[in-house]
Order: sequence, then structure tokens, then C-alpha cells
Amino acid sequence: MRAYYFAGEGDQKEPHEGAPVTQEKLDQLGVLAWHFEGDSLEGVEAVAKERDYKNRDTVTISPTSLGDLYEPKIRTFFDEHLHEDEEIRYILDGEGYFDVRSKNDEWIRLHMVKGDLAVLPAGIYHRFTPAMSNYTKALRLFKDEPKWTPVSRAEKTTDENPYRLQYVKQFVSA
Repeated sequence: MRAYYFAGEGDQKEPHEGAPVTQEKLDQLGVLAWHFEGDSLEGVEAVAKERDYKNRDTVTISPTSLGDLYEPKIRTFFDEHLHEDEEIRYILDGEGYFDVRSKNDEWIRLHMVKGDLAVLPAGIYHRFTPAMSNYTKALRLFKDEPKWTPVSRAEKTTDENPYRLQYVKQFVSA
């Protein structure tokens, strides 16, 4: 996984590559990352066991898999939001971008390709988009029952969400 500051305007699926970001900086935001070579899920299984992820599903994000829902769905994914659970994604095939907010509220782009695993902490503002290839196949891991409930930053009360407050206390204000 490569991480860098988001630079420029235009199509969300473009790289928008700016200055590089170190894993140390991602650690300060609570963002964890691994890369596993090959098709074996052994490394992913070890992380899942260590972090107590009990459930999973596979999602394919492409015009072929989603049809007419593709464009509206990727707009939804790209709306800045948080989750009240960790967001865990392992890229099985293709590529995509997770953008996360820095402590200074700048976007940091995570370019994820096959073999990359990322864990975004509950309460972090983020968004997702596939790359220009328009194809991302990912394994989603969950501690409990699979759910994907975004809380949009556009909502006035999102900054007061208890998971956001805990994230800010643990990572932003620290």
C-alpha cells in the first residue's frame, strides 16, 4: 500500500498523488496496514484471529457487478463519513483508494492493490473510490455481524458521535 497526501482536483478515481506519507504517520491516525504476497489468505487469517474478526463477506465493485447501481454506489462510498466499527478491507483483486483525514483535516490517500489489508479505526473520517480500472474485489472483515452503516460528516451531529469523540481523544488530540 502506498500512502500520500491527496493533491489536485478532477476525477475521484485518478491517483491525485502528492507528498508521501509514512506508516508512522498512519499509525498516529490509528490506520493499520499489511501487504501479503500470493493468493494465500494465511496472513489475513492471522490478523483476523489476532483482532477477533469473526465474520466476513466479499464485495466486487465494478460496472459489471453493480450495473446501473455502480455510479450511485461509488458516489455514496466517496461521501465523507465514519463508521462506528473498524473498517477492515483486504484487496483480493483490482485496486482502489481509501482517503482518510489527517490530524490537520487534510486528505491522505491510501492506494490499495491486490494483497493489501487496511484497518481504519472506528470514528475516522474517510471515503473510498475504485481506481480508473473501475474494478475492486475486496474481502470485508467484521468483529460481529456484517454491517456497513456510514455516518455522513455532512450531518451536523456527526462530530458529536461517541465513536468520533473517542477517535479524536485517542488519536487527534493525543
